[in-house]
Amino acid sequence: MLSLILAAALAVSDPVATSVEVPSPLAPMHGTVLSPSGETRAAAVIIAGSGPTDRNGNNPLGVRAASYRLLAEGLAAQGVATVRYDKRGAGQSVAALGNEADLRFEHMVDDALAFAAEARARTGLPCVWLIGHSEGTGVALMAVTRDDDGICGLVLLSGLGRRPRVIIEEQLGGQLPEPLRTRAFEALARIEAGELVADTPPELAALLRPSVQPFLIGLLALDPAALIAAYDGPVFIGNGTTDLQTTVVDARVLAEAQPSARLVIWEGVNHLLKVAPADRAANLATYANPDLPLADGVVEDVATFILAPR
Repeated sequence: MLSLILAAALAVSDPVATSVEVPSPLAPMHGTVLSPSGETRAAAVIIAGSGPTDRNGNNPLGVRAASYRLLAEGLAAQGVATVRYDKRGAGQSVAALGNEADLRFEHMVDDALAFAAEARARTGLPCVWLIGHSEGTGVALMAVTRDDDGICGLVLLSGLGRRPRVIIEEQLGGQLPEPLRTRAFEALARIEAGELVADTPPELAALLRPSVQPFLIGLLALDPAALIAAYDGPVFIGNGTTDLQTTVVDARVLAEAQPSARLVIWEGVNHLLKVAPADRAANLATYANPDLPLADGVVEDVATFILAPR
């Protein structure tokens, strides 16, 4: 009898997941609302990073860590409802992409705002938080320039602090031999200036193929420090010390540009918000492990900031 009572209590405490979709020009986009079993004290939209990333934080390029699902589950336990969604071209939102050459960075902002509006409608709350991860922090920073009233504030995790071209060059620099490195950097500079580059190295087609360059032009135009400096709402900035993609340097750049922001540096935490060593191979091994939990403190720090009295 006791085991049955315990099982019933655990079932009641489970968060409630429901499907959600919002319209887009070509096809609906799909996501998941995860609501606390009890009172919903706040709501947030989780905005994914780069690539064909789904609502759980996974993509076919080898990322299966389920970081967004784990974050949503952790926040639900703290009373924070979340909406997370498949990006255009990912998961159930595949049909929303269409021709890759027609995709623009601004479309990512459109999508985030559409799901934010849906989150407000579903929860009845006057505003929702935007939780951006990696490239998604740039989306969040752009979104509040278009809808300040409906956004409670920003949570920027493993985010862009410096101009994206600087970060990409830093990521590529140690991996590319010459003259490929120089050719790649020259192409990035031209794309940042708004130019479409036909003669990009075939070895870098995954990053610089002609069909993705219109999107890159919008991404590379971002100035995250200027955007965060112009935003006067509450901001949380979190980054791990073993992040191989966006480093603590980027977090500190953001914090310096907006001194009122809350900056938290998690020791030994990587880009996917999991405990990982600095060693590259061991660090990257966590990207394919959905059973590895988020690092201690990540959910707690984010939830505490979102729920703090203001």
